[in-house]
Amino acid sequence: MTDSIELPFAKRTLANGLDVIVHEDHHVPVVGVNIWYHVGSKNERPGRTGFAHLFEHLMFEGSEHVAGGYFPPLQRAGASVNGSTNTDRTNYWEVVPTGAVDLALWMESDRMGFLLPAVTSERFETQRDVVLNERRQNYENRPYGLTHIALSSALYASDHPYHWPTIGAAEDIRAMQLEDVQAFFRTYYHPANASLAIAGDIETARAFDLAERYFGSLPAGERPAPVQAEAALTSEARLLLEDRVELPRLYIAWHSPAMFASGDAEMDLVSDLLGNGKTSRLYRALVYERRIALDVSAYQGSREMGSYFLVAATAAPGHALSELLSVIDALVQGVIDDGPTEAEMERATAQAEAHFVYRLQTVGGFGGTSDQLNAYNVFRRDPGYFTADLERYRAATARSVTDAARAWLRIDRRVLLSAVPKGQPALALPGSVRVAVS
Repeated sequence: MTDSIELPFAKRTLANGLDVIVHEDHHVPVVGVNIWYHVGSKNERPGRTGFAHLFEHLMFEGSEHVAGGYFPPLQRAGASVNGSTNTDRTNYWEVVPTGAVDLALWMESDRMGFLLPAVTSERFETQRDVVLNERRQNYENRPYGLTHIALSSALYASDHPYHWPTIGAAEDIRAMQLEDVQAFFRTYYHPANASLAIAGDIETARAFDLAERYFGSLPAGERPAPVQAEAALTSEARLLLEDRVELPRLYIAWHSPAMFASGDAEMDLVSDLLGNGKTSRLYRALVYERRIALDVSAYQGSREMGSYFLVAATAAPGHALSELLSVIDALVQGVIDDGPTEAEMERATAQAEAHFVYRLQTVGGFGGTSDQLNAYNVFRRDPGYFTADLERYRAATARSVTDAARAWLRIDRRVLLSAVPKGQPALALPGSVRVAVS
């Protein structure tokens, strides 16, 4: 693979604080319009959660000059449209034919500057009910759907911004008032807290002109202060969650380095060698050779203030979670003691490089060029961090991967969650404490 992967761009900041990043790519007559707001569920507080995710819904319902909703005009123009919210950011994007870029930019600017006049009490209450129903479908009524809420509650203290789920607590969503929602929007959804990326079949000068035309007159707003919080475990915690599931599943979670921090890339590589694909150590031992698990995965959940490392495995019928834990612990200890093999390092690095290349195959959508430019701009203040980011993985060695695993995957500082069928608590790991999640 080539040593250099370029992602050329140009950046300007408008007078109101909006960062505008442009990437020209005339291979296909489409343009990706992508906007990030540096706000997620971590910008909420205990008892007042769910606001950022609610706006993911409200922002698609129309603004002052787009009364009929956000999807119909863009889809009639041939666009793909979506958005998402996580702990650290909210993003919205459109991939449009070149001739529809004005429409996409105008509509994005209208909901940035003129959303609140369209957020009536009726619309707010309707979307709040939609969110509550989504929470029931995706968390409360989905098998193993509450496990990540239980894990976050155990990994982070109740006042830590990563303690609650992005969708919010049900009681907080029900308690929201329209005035609270309006205040949250004014605080976070404005040019000074946003980054706009335009990538694809458009000249750079024209893209900047359009950004100025549609966004330049919007009031800046005040850039919010960064959220800062620390988290640590001082012992092992064993938890039991009874759920409407057929088979017990084991989750093991640790704190790990923050996104882009020292060791973050190495922990990504640890997750690859442990749980990525059928040649990974966990799959080979648990699923293929011993057949004591139906599935297994490992994941480095990189986040802005601090990440988590997660291993999950579903027990095969007739096998206990303690049996799974014993094998997992031995394999994790093997990484700590002996590190990865040369072949594993080559495979993991190649996988990382392939992932970076894959991101460049599309100008828009989740993970596409425009999304990457915004991610680096928001989290690193440098849209050109792409090459440096890739170099983190290329620079990793067997020794640095081993050191990261040794530092973070300690058996005395982790959360073990047994998710077991209702009425069968005996299937949990010994010493597990029952938790209730709603």
